[in-house]
Amino acid sequence: MNVQSALSGLPFMKMHGAGNDFVVIDARSGDDPVTPALARAIGDRHRGVGFDQLAVIRPSESADFTLEFWNSDGSRAGACGNATRCVSDWMMGQLGRDSLSLTTERGTLFARRRADGLVSVNMGAPILEAAGIPVLADPMALPIEGDPVAVGMGNPHCIFFVPDAEAVDLTGIGPRIEHHPLFPERTNVEFASLTAPDHLRMRVWERGAGVTLACGSGTCATAVAACLKGLTGRHVIVDVDGGRLEVDWREDGVWLTGPTAMVFESRLPAAFLARAAETP
Repeated sequence: MNVQSALSGLPFMKMHGAGNDFVVIDARSGDDPVTPALARAIGDRHRGVGFDQLAVIRPSESADFTLEFWNSDGSRAGACGNATRCVSDWMMGQLGRDSLSLTTERGTLFARRRADGLVSVNMGAPILEAAGIPVLADPMALPIEGDPVAVGMGNPHCIFFVPDAEAVDLTGIGPRIEHHPLFPERTNVEFASLTAPDHLRMRVWERGAGVTLACGSGTCATAVAACLKGLTGRHVIVDVDGGRLEVDWREDGVWLTGPTAMVFESRLPAAFLARAAETP
């Protein structure tokens, strides 16, 4: 971080998509302020700002911008669908356009604003091979009680289909599955129930974040898993704790659509940054 930034603090935005909340830092100027310690400090809901994921905007030579993601425990995330939608909505406003491209660890993605105001992003093709997810077993026949399915969407997901997602003990089961030895990079954990034709109710425990009100990549993975198991078609409505999301698994990838919201813009003071820098 340059001297001027250190003295004046670090600007950031707070956004959410269906209750899935994010701190967003625009680092296109070339500064690279984020470290695991700073991510943990900002993500602390009592001593910092609080977020499910931290999204950092960086320049891109091949697209309109690049996004990098951090979890609140200071670990990196390879994908975050709702943050991608929220930042894309803000960037479309900045550019005066209704569509754009961006790069993440998944490669080049495309986003657009629909006529109804909802924002869609193509999250790319699902990863269905064990090595790519990664998981150390057949993704469609995991030797885990409950017969879950593993799907990759740039990060690993373990999806359980249950009679009633509302009744699941997320905080009891989620951490155990997140750290299951079959998942060498840990995993997100989703529980979903079919509530109507092509309509799911889903709840999620996110790797590195815990219980969240929504998870974009998890919603995509759950819709793909439901289709593969013959429970739904390829276009699915998913009700999450924070609202409603829509998934359309097309030939060109898995499209995620839903609401976005800018909550506020502010600045992290220099003293906060200094304390975070001193934290191991």
